[in-house]
Amino acid sequence: MTLKAGIVGIGFIGVDHLKRLANSISGVEVVAVCDNVPGKAQKALDDLDLKLKDYDHFQKLIDDPEVEVVVITASNEAHADIAVAALEADKYVFCEKPLALNADDCQRVMEAEQKTGKKMLQVGFMRRYDAGYKRLKEVVDNGEIGEPLMLHCRHYNQSQVADYKTARAIYETLIHEIDVLHWLLDDDYEQVKVYFPRQSSLVKSDDGRLKDPQVIVMETTKGINIVVEVFVNCQYGYDINCDITGETGLAQLPNPASVSIRKDAKNSTDILVDWKERFEEAYDVEFQDFFDRLNNNEDPTGPTSWDGYLAAITADACVKSQVSGKTELVKGAKKPEFYNA
Repeated sequence: MTLKAGIVGIGFIGVDHLKRLANSISGVEVVAVCDNVPGKAQKALDDLDLKLKDYDHFQKLIDDPEVEVVVITASNEAHADIAVAALEADKYVFCEKPLALNADDCQRVMEAEQKTGKKMLQVGFMRRYDAGYKRLKEVVDNGEIGEPLMLHCRHYNQSQVADYKTARAIYETLIHEIDVLHWLLDDDYEQVKVYFPRQSSLVKSDDGRLKDPQVIVMETTKGINIVVEVFVNCQYGYDINCDITGETGLAQLPNPASVSIRKDAKNSTDILVDWKERFEEAYDVEFQDFFDRLNNNEDPTGPTSWDGYLAAITADACVKSQVSGKTELVKGAKKPEFYNA
């Protein structure tokens, strides 16, 4: 069985997923694309030598009776509207993170999904599919280091996007840790606080107004303390780290495999510079699992709309702390029974 998909938003990640779904993932056939910038989607199709339907509005793609699954890779602020429209048309949805930029929009998506009576949406938090993170979760779940007490994580990259603002360090960067750590620990967040260390003099984004680096401290309902360093002007590469200290040991996220070279009186290994390269395999595993389950008439088992909502309310609290300079509580609605099944 092969499901037919349409992709909304043919930007950087959209082109990457178009290539992935067209060439690497089984059980899916891409039949349509959409982008609101004239000619953008067609250029991608020409570059990839693909002949697909090209729509200029997401509703037209959703209304196409051939499209069974809507893959959302549009700009973040459009995610919720597209997801709701697709769910109201009774079509499965894969939505790149974040599900939405605020909790109210996430609730709109959840309400639309619950009206369908079945799980219809998966959020693209791909780190849950990364081999290293999966092994880290096994260690935690098996009690190999005892009960987790505290975590220390780093999310460093080399983003120099001109319009990258201080809040985006939360909504677009930290959002990955917010989701994957909630999943690793099987725990929710209770309070957060954001600190601004000494400012990097190399910051150019937002006309130099971007606060970078940032340190985010999160406390879970079980009392686990988490410290995440976000640094988007890191000069040496793309570096993702996660250490979990437990009662009886410490577990570390493994680094990607790299050849060790001994030369010129030095022993060196490579550090990645591209986030896409770091998680390329996780993206593949994520999509293959999603379409395998749908083709087997099973519910998606990846991050749900509720996970997207939890990430949104936690991110909201972090952004509030950026402004207030205080510890902020993570406040949200009670989990619907629909997402407990």
